[in-house]
Amino acid sequence: MTKKKIAGQPKLWIRHPVGGGFPCPGCGHGLVQRVVAEVIEELGVEGKAVAICGVGCGWLSFLTLDFDGGNCPHGRATDVATGIKRSLGDKSVVLTIQGDGDTIAIGTEGLISAAARAEKITVIMVNNTNYGTTGGQMAPTSLLGQVTTTTPNGRDSSQTGYPINVAEFITGLRGVAYSARGAFNNLKNYRATKKYLTTALEKQINNIGFSFVEILSPCPPNWHLSPLECLDKLENEVMVDFPVGEFKNLDRLE
Repeated sequence: MTKKKIAGQPKLWIRHPVGGGFPCPGCGHGLVQRVVAEVIEELGVEGKAVAICGVGCGWLSFLTLDFDGGNCPHGRATDVATGIKRSLGDKSVVLTIQGDGDTIAIGTEGLISAAARAEKITVIMVNNTNYGTTGGQMAPTSLLGQVTTTTPNGRDSSQTGYPINVAEFITGLRGVAYSARGAFNNLKNYRATKKYLTTALEKQINNIGFSFVEILSPCPPNWHLSPLECLDKLENEVMVDFPVGEFKNLDRLE
């Protein structure tokens, strides 16, 4: 009888015995690491894969992924990924793992320019609506009314503007072949997010254009909630402003 594995820990996901890449309890970054490992393994491209991790909560993710990867200066993940992809071409499958601040604050120029040039890379932006690593300051994705260390009375649009819906915004750039937003609040959305990431990487593998996946993540320490309370907030508040789904899916660019 032939046995087929249908569940279990991905072989590309390394569980370090001490620290090394593990996020805070209840954070979604661990699931990001897992889903990336699963998709790379299932696509059979582990020998080509390169993960560039931006500065932020996910910056040690390359330590938990058993394929090539590394870090770069803050906000420069798309630039480094572009250089690697242009150097290796079809011999590589290059992705970034970045936070919302690294992607759409200090990294805005790199993101928009790479997308406009239709660089054949895949950007994963983990959106926890704050600067998680540096103490919970307001981020470009912080919700209106959200209390952070820099908005103690709640985010006020008259003072700090509105949150940026990156997955929708980036669809307006003609070099973008794919854009989607997923979440890790339940098994259904985990499976949908995995499908989005698979499709995004396939756009790269098929040499179509730039691909982008935003993943909504809970942040218990800076939301000041328990992990279970964070899941409720994610569904009832965050996903109201940031709906999940596919926003652009092209088989070829114009």
